[in-house]
Amino acid sequence: MLDRNLSVTPKAQAVSHVVEEQDEAIAFLSDPATYATPGPVQRIDTHGAIIFLAGEHAFKLKRAVRFPFMDLSTVAKRREACKKEIAINKAFAPQIYLDAVPITRSGSRLELDGEGAAIDWVVRMRRFDENRTLDRVAEAGELHASLLVTTTQAVLASHRSAPRRQGLEATRSLRRYIQQNDEALRESPHLFAPEAVSELTKASELAFEASHDLLIQRGKAGFVRRCHGDLHLRNIAIIEGRPTLFDAVEFDEAIATCDVLYDLAFLLMDLWERKMEEAANAVLNRYLWDADEEAHLTGLKALPLFLSIRAALRAKISASAAPMQPIDKVATMEKEAKRYFDLARLFLEPVEPELVAIGGLSGTGKTTLATAIAPSIGRAPGAIVLRSDIERKHLAGVPETERLPACAYTSVRSAAVYDALNRKARLALGAGSSAVLDAVHARPFERDNAEIIARRAGAHFTGLWLEAATPVMVERVANRRGDASDADPAVVLAQTGYDLGRVSWHRLDADVRKERLVEEALLILAMEGEL
Repeated sequence: MLDRNLSVTPKAQAVSHVVEEQDEAIAFLSDPATYATPGPVQRIDTHGAIIFLAGEHAFKLKRAVRFPFMDLSTVAKRREACKKEIAINKAFAPQIYLDAVPITRSGSRLELDGEGAAIDWVVRMRRFDENRTLDRVAEAGELHASLLVTTTQAVLASHRSAPRRQGLEATRSLRRYIQQNDEALRESPHLFAPEAVSELTKASELAFEASHDLLIQRGKAGFVRRCHGDLHLRNIAIIEGRPTLFDAVEFDEAIATCDVLYDLAFLLMDLWERKMEEAANAVLNRYLWDADEEAHLTGLKALPLFLSIRAALRAKISASAAPMQPIDKVATMEKEAKRYFDLARLFLEPVEPELVAIGGLSGTGKTTLATAIAPSIGRAPGAIVLRSDIERKHLAGVPETERLPACAYTSVRSAAVYDALNRKARLALGAGSSAVLDAVHARPFERDNAEIIARRAGAHFTGLWLEAATPVMVERVANRRGDASDADPAVVLAQTGYDLGRVSWHRLDADVRKERLVEEALLILAMEGEL
């Protein structure tokens, strides 16, 4: 429940002007006797607020400051800011955000929510375990696959319920961010070489121009919304066992109004910067699977720009915050700034799209291999995984893990599944992303079609064919739980009788342990010049 606005503001460390003393309110909130259950009071200071942790609650006092991006200079403005923070964040975390409360004066006494005149306002929140924010969960090595799934689902749910906004102004904001980043980065030439800043700005402007019409179109289609705006790991917490978004941007509608993929990009960038490439790739793919919006595949064209702007924002904020740190922490903060800057440039480096198709009978480990190699293929955050089992459930209109009847596996239904996979592959490749096709590909024409898609898109193609002993495949499918695949031992035994025709793809022994299979697949891709 800390104030995280520092992470998103375009000019977050511009010089502020303290316009009013708040000593009386601060002393009141620091006093344990102020609260219904007296006890130790912990104070946390940020650039825009002071948070007092008391018992089961937290009270956020807005600082009486005026920034270029945020004016809290009067009691009336702080009152409105507190009420707006509650209104916006209740949509994300109603169990945290309770109400906006005045600090009132009755004679010589101050009270919380008393009868006298208000001298200031606070946001009242319910405390939660701050060790359960996802940045700390990640640092503890506990950001597991199931948690990534539920986190992504929470993000997608927030996007689906978010109010729609005009796309034109959101697109203009991106151009302003590029300009503002350029200006701010040039203020720290000892960290960011001027020529490197120029290169980043030029690459950003080219990417913006290339995506401009697409971004306007996405706005018209409803994908620009009033989003969270500050969606990184520190602003997601596990509360009552579920990932919960909190501390959304409330002080600037323009910052929070954006394309949903730009909102998601902050989380992806945060994971990638932490060297959690597999997690970033998993979040992106889960988002695309669950959203089931082909327009998002086309929208991937703008993702490098989104990621780069997010990283550049973090670079300039870290650089401007460095001089304010204790002397022993300045170097660390400057190193962080350089790391974000390098990442911003890396995201915009051109990378040729790749199409990797993985085939093999049920139980050979196609999905396991696909998700393992996807982060290493193509541009960040890796390849889009297109899985036949998930497409079949989408076409049937049922949840991913709901078992389908045998009639869903006719030749006509299967042809529709491959058509959907191939169409999505074309869209992803057309947007500059790489893709991994995960399907049995038992028929020669199914394998041929995959190669044709790559060739027509100008993408490099690699086919991987997995083989395993029948008992191994039977055991694997028998042990599956909570998976999109409906294959069972009977299906495996039936598939062993297929006439596969000539298989020209790289054959891999899938009886081996996962790590070895992944190594062999990546070696093949490296030898073909894909990595």
